Amino acid sequence: MLTPTIKLKSLSAICRSLATLLESGVPFVRAMTIVSRRIGDQGCRRRMKAIVDKLTAGEEVRAAFRSQGDYFPDLFIDMVNVAEDTGSMPEVLLSLANHYESLLQLKRAFVGQIAMPIIQLVAAICIISFVIFMIGMISASTGQEPLDVLGWGLTGSAGAATFFFGSFGSIFVLAFAYFLASKGFKQERRIHGILLWVPVVGPCMRAFAIARFAWAFALTQDAGMRVVPSIDASLKATANYAFIGASARMGGLIKQGEDLSTVFYDSGLFPIEFLEMVQVAETSGTVPEMMKHMSPQFEDQARRSLAALATAVGWGVWAIVAAFIIFAIFSLAMFYVGTLNSFNVV
Repeated sequence: MLTPTIKLKSLSAICRSLATLLESGVPFVRAMTIVSRRIGDQGCRRRMKAIVDKLTAGEEVRAAFRSQGDYFPDLFIDMVNVAEDTGSMPEVLLSLANHYESLLQLKRAFVGQIAMPIIQLVAAICIISFVIFMIGMISASTGQEPLDVLGWGLTGSAGAATFFFGSFGSIFVLAFAYFLASKGFKQERRIHGILLWVPVVGPCMRAFAIARFAWAFALTQDAGMRVVPSIDASLKATANYAFIGASARMGGLIKQGEDLSTVFYDSGLFPIEFLEMVQVAETSGTVPEMMKHMSPQFEDQARRSLAALATAVGWGVWAIVAAFIIFAIFSLAMFYVGTLNSFNVV
């Protein structure tokens, strides 16, 4: 469940350094030795040295990298192995370096766009807790019964603490439940499949997955990989288990002689515009070129979907805060109106 994986920054640096050295004529094992000494991450450097030792002992490239478990992504290992067989190692490594740098930029963009909604959510929880606490303090100082602004029985310092720790505890429980269900009980495919149909979230996930699939399929086909392994490696590159889980059936249909467009349609994962473009490209024999052309388009679509997701989360947080403030204002107003009415009756 907690198997370490290589950081994108380190992986990108390895790919680019290896591509540069190999392009200069340095043998692969020697290039690996040089890169293993230069890499900054100590854990990565140790694993690279272990791989160099295995390569020096005559072990195959795939087996040497596989000896490190899931530390290196499947796509990287598959592409290095194919590139070694086809003699296109520098070109493949350079494409991988660009790909991982793009993923790193997307990750930073996501963190940057989602940071404000998260800050807003934390601030909202703190503000609501502070209001509950202050109303309790005011009520205590005047000798009146504390006002329950939420209607949940949360008043005073005890109520503020319950709301504060309960809110963050709920977020932690949800995150842990997702992690346990996906990693512990191997339900990633089911969970990702459900998320693909969630408004705002689903289109963003689907666009990212298709952009990565198109890029990987074009790269693996250009490198000379057979169609079935190419589809399998490309689906793994999506990092979306709804796509990864479809690998066996899609591979089986390909072996039965079905067209790519039919296979993609049967999966139910790809949009109609993607299927139509695949069908046109298949008749002209330009599927890899079409995939290479479509990848940036879907990546741009994914960036727009990511911005929409961050905006939706931000508005959702502010809607919750606004609803609480309005509810608190009406609760206070009704409380004081009731107090004034009681005085008038007397």
